[in-house]
Amino acid sequence: MTRKRYISLILILGTLTALGPFSIDMYLPGFPAIAKYMHTDVAGVALSLSSFFIGLAAGQLLYGPLLDKFGRRKPLLFGLSFYIVASIGCAMATSLNALIILRVIQAIGSCAAAVASMAMVRDLFPVNENAKVFALLMLVVGASPMVAPTVGGYVTAGPGWQWVFIVLAGMAVLILLAVIFVLPDSYKPDPTISLKPLPIITGFYNVLKVPQFYTYTLTGSFAFSGLFAYVAGSPLVFMEVYGVSQEAYGWIFAGLSVGFIGSSQVNSLLLRYFSSEQIVKVSLPAQALVGVLFLIGSVSGVLGFWGTIVMIFLFLCCLGITNPNSAALTLAPFSKNAGTASSLFGAIQLGIGALVSTSVSFFDSLSVVPLAAVMCATALIAFVILFTSLRLNRGKFTGVTGEAVVVGH
Repeated sequence: MTRKRYISLILILGTLTALGPFSIDMYLPGFPAIAKYMHTDVAGVALSLSSFFIGLAAGQLLYGPLLDKFGRRKPLLFGLSFYIVASIGCAMATSLNALIILRVIQAIGSCAAAVASMAMVRDLFPVNENAKVFALLMLVVGASPMVAPTVGGYVTAGPGWQWVFIVLAGMAVLILLAVIFVLPDSYKPDPTISLKPLPIITGFYNVLKVPQFYTYTLTGSFAFSGLFAYVAGSPLVFMEVYGVSQEAYGWIFAGLSVGFIGSSQVNSLLLRYFSSEQIVKVSLPAQALVGVLFLIGSVSGVLGFWGTIVMIFLFLCCLGITNPNSAALTLAPFSKNAGTASSLFGAIQLGIGALVSTSVSFFDSLSVVPLAAVMCATALIAFVILFTSLRLNRGKFTGVTGEAVVVGH
């Protein structure tokens, strides 16, 4: 593969991966404006974020078997088209309930891009390079938290929050064109794969029972759900508790994302000297420690505005290293069934993320403590799952260089 081809694939797969995060991050500064327009509060608008996560989780399970049966291109084109229509619908919504429902539909469309991009990493690149490729994708995805909230803040303050969804629809049109004219269909369709419920459930079960899959899926999902908690809780923390403006919130969000994206690139350097397994065993305990310190500092009231920013930044730094390695370790055992495995992984990750983000909204407290408590809890749960499973399943993992496990449907 030429360098030019390699870069073009990374950019396209990265934009596919980033579509969901852009759909989340760009409308966050508009929470107060949407709440005012729809006669509700910011916590109520946050439910439209949780509904998006739920739609992503459900859609993951839908697209996995479709990607394995029909190849990557057709389901991807369908999902992007679905997303464009739903985005326009969101811009036209006049009630919170309508927005919540349309966000579910929008998420189902966008997750085709997320599932396909993960599966195509497994299709197009050697398995021992997957962690590096995931880290490079995170560099592209990094444009989302660095650019999307800032743009969203100015769009909301200018033409209005509805135009955020018009911009998202326009982005999806450009991605759709890139998929049609540039991206190869990296996987030969397998007509033997059944779309009947029982074979699909059996296929998911055969993936789920692989120790390496469930260990790193649950570990990575709970670790990553700390990011979901931050995304759901940050509008309230920064715009309500600390009183920053929509535009300032966008810049804060962009600045904090540097920790997540920058550390994911540091991970590429670490992979030259250490394995993914070794890295996760250090980055995850560090993430849990930061979570504990964040909670203690929030409860005691010693952090303040800048202390809160520092603790979130450190948490995201640890997560930026944990995430690409846990994703690579999750999918490493699979080749033929990468679509099914990536969709199940994504569904579990997003399902846990949806529950976690919703839990932040349930706290009726105008303080940083609920956010800190949830972020701390997710990291500690991930820590316990990883080291408990490693002890119970010793010798059953292949790492990212072992023979692939093919599971039947």
